[in-house]
Amino acid sequence: MIEVKGLKKSFGEHEVLKGIDVNFQKGKTNLIIGRSGSGKTVFLKSVLGLHDVDEGSIKYDGRDVGAMSKDDRKLLRQEIGMVFQGGALFDSQTVLENVMFPLNFFTDMSESEKRDRADFCLSRVRLDGAHDKFPAEISGGMQKRVAIARAISMNPKYLFCDEPNSGLDPETAIVIDNLIQEITHEFDITTVVNTHDMNSVLEIGDHIILLKEGYRVWEGDKDEILQSEDQAVLDFVFSSELFKKVRAAFKQG
Repeated sequence: MIEVKGLKKSFGEHEVLKGIDVNFQKGKTNLIIGRSGSGKTVFLKSVLGLHDVDEGSIKYDGRDVGAMSKDDRKLLRQEIGMVFQGGALFDSQTVLENVMFPLNFFTDMSESEKRDRADFCLSRVRLDGAHDKFPAEISGGMQKRVAIARAISMNPKYLFCDEPNSGLDPETAIVIDNLIQEITHEFDITTVVNTHDMNSVLEIGDHIILLKEGYRVWEGDKDEILQSEDQAVLDFVFSSELFKKVRAAFKQG
C-alpha cells in the first residue's frame, strides 16, 4: 500500500497540489484521472519522488519517503517498476536486452539467470518470439508490452504506468489494460496508472481517484463511477454521448 497524506506542491506562486489524501491499495489497479492541468502528472511524479513536496507525507508500506536516507531511497527505487508514456525503450538494444537492462544495472544475477528472468517476463506479456528484434521492428502495442516486461523484471512491489495507452488503437489499448490488471492481481502489486482513457477506467478501475484543480474531488471504483451523481464525475467522465449511454445502460441493469 502507498499512503499519501496532505500532499501539497507549488511551483513558484502556482499551487498545483492542494492537500491530497489517498491510499493506493495493494493488488489493485489504482487509476488517477482528471483533465489537463488537474495536477495528475505532478501528483504521480511527487509520489514517485521525482518532485520534492512542500507539505504532506508519502509512505510505502509504512516507510516514510521524507524520512528516508539516500541509500534507503535507492533501495525503494529497486522495488518500483515504471511504464513510461512513450515506452522509453532503448532503440539500439534488442527486446531481450531492453528487458534485461534493470537486471544488469541492479542485480548480481549471472547471465543465464538474467536471461531466464527476461524470458519469463516476455512470456508473461505474450512476446515469446520477439527477443532478437529491435523496437523499430515491432508494433506500438508490442513496444508497450516490452515496457511492461521490463517494468516487472525486478519483481516490483509497486508499478507505475504513465498514460500506458497513449498512441494505441482502442483494441490494442484494451489488451494493454487487461495485461496490467492481470499482472497486478497475479503478483499482488500496488499499481498506479495515470490515464485520460475512459475505457481504461471502465475496464480496469479497481480504485479510481479524480483530481480537479489540485484537489481529490472523488474516489471510488469502476462500478461506483457509473452510478455517481457527483457533478465533477458527470462533467469529466460523462461529457460524451457514448459514455452517457454506457452509464444509462449500467443503471438499468
